[in-house]
Amino acid sequence: MKELEVKVLKINKEEIEKKILSIDAELVKDEYQYNYTFDTEERYLKKNYNGYLRIRKTVSRDKKEKIELTLKRNIPDNDIRKNFENNLQIDNLEEGIKILEVLGYKLFHTGEKHRKSYKYKEIIFEIDTWDKETYPYPYMEIEVSCKEDIDKALVLLGLDEDSITTKSLEELRVEEFGK
Repeated sequence: MKELEVKVLKINKEEIEKKILSIDAELVKDEYQYNYTFDTEERYLKKNYNGYLRIRKTVSRDKKEKIELTLKRNIPDNDIRKNFENNLQIDNLEEGIKILEVLGYKLFHTGEKHRKSYKYKEIIFEIDTWDKETYPYPYMEIEVSCKEDIDKALVLLGLDEDSITTKSLEELRVEEFGK
């Protein structure tokens, strides 16, 4: 799967949600996500693919659970964040973690967030609120299938281009916490 996305940082969640609802976007997800990020001690995936392995357990509002193993790779682009993801459903979080550890992968970060996702035509707006140790400010990801839809999304919500970034969560964490 290929993702094209940008982040809008330090948003006012209530205000941005009102704007999203005012354009008649449809709520498609309201869930909690528990994320476990892995790489080798030498950071093989980061160095060679600008990527990582992740196990994500998702719990929806109706208590349905899903666990997914993802290999995420980023392709550098100044205007937009391009991610390629390979996803695999698994049915046991603890066993998935054990398998990755036996294969030489180290758990680098554990974090949880609340995510609300809205869809407007081909644009996905995802409002993320992480635990304070992972990232202390809510932000919105705008996910699109073509770059032109980023501009469309910004106009729809009355945002300017200066409010977006292509930085990863790891880069934002380094800026915020120095680690």
